[in-house]
Parts: sequence; structure tokens; C-alpha cells
Amino acid sequence: MEKSVSHVALFAAIIAVLGLLPNLQLGFGVPITAQSLGIMLAGTVLGAKRGALAVLLLLLIVALGLPLLAGGRGGLGVFVGPTAGFLWGWVAAAFVTGWIMERFPAQPVLPMAILASVVGGILVLYGFGIVGMALVLKKTLLEATMLVLAFIPGDLAKAGIAGLLTASLARARPGSLIWRRAPRGL
Repeated sequence: MEKSVSHVALFAAIIAVLGLLPNLQLGFGVPITAQSLGIMLAGTVLGAKRGALAVLLLLLIVALGLPLLAGGRGGLGVFVGPTAGFLWGWVAAAFVTGWIMERFPAQPVLPMAILASVVGGILVLYGFGIVGMALVLKKTLLEATMLVLAFIPGDLAKAGIAGLLTASLARARPGSLIWRRAPRGL
């Protein structure tokens, strides 16, 4: 249990640090950031529950006002802005990514981590993000979808990086994929 809490806190910190990397702000208020890579890694390394908890911890700290999102953003206002759907989607994205990894433990890590990152970290995340953008920006779902198309190449690259990092971690430290060795509780 104590190690699980440490892992959750560590990945919340990793996601926060990835927000410090320089980002590119698009004209409609959505930044291109490395934080979605952290979301993918939280799922591929920690699994569904712990990955989602790491994201929830980060979002709680952000809600309290710490400027840990890309561009130094924080506070309650970020949960109602153009990126709000993406933020809410981070929890589901990490969970789905981890859930896929947990369901196929005997498969090679690299392709599974890439697949899990694409499904959870892109498809699920974009579902939340598109709906959120459509609501906040008063766009149709199609218009909001067109706005996020610019993110797809970068997010596909992040899914590949998440796969490579997860596979490298599994090779270097075989017990490092928490979902492979932890009991089903926290």
C-alpha cells in the first residue's frame, strides 16, 4: 500500500514536470504539451487504478491553485476553459491505457503499450476533449474535431515514446511495471 501511494505521487509529479517543458499555444486556447505523454505512461506503468489516481492527485493539486499545467496554469478556472474536457479526460485516458495493459499481460510490452496509449491516451482523451471544446467554444462536434486534428501527429509520436519507455523500463527492471506485480487493490 505504501509503495502504491509513492508510485501514484511520483507519476503525478512526472506529469506536472512534463507541463514545465515549453509548449506551443494554439490560437483557440489549447496548448500542445508533453503532459499527455505522462498520462500515457501513468497507465502503461502503473495500470488502470493507480494511473487514474496519479492523474486525480495532479488535478486536485491544480484545483488548489498550483500552476502545474502547461503554461503555468492552475486553479479552478482551468476546469471550465477550452481544455477542461481534456483535463477530465486525462483520468479516463490513464485508466483505459492501464486497463488495456492489465488485460494482455502475456503480450509483448512494446506493441501493447503503444496500442494502449493510442486507444486510451488519444481516442478516449480526444473524446472528452472534443466534447469539452464543443461546449466551451460553442462549436459543433465536427468543428471541434477539426480543431484537434493538429494534435494527432504529436500524440501518435507520444504514444510511440510511451511504448518505447515502458518497454525499456520493463527490460531494465522487470518488476517495474506495477500492474504486473501488484495485487488488484490500490
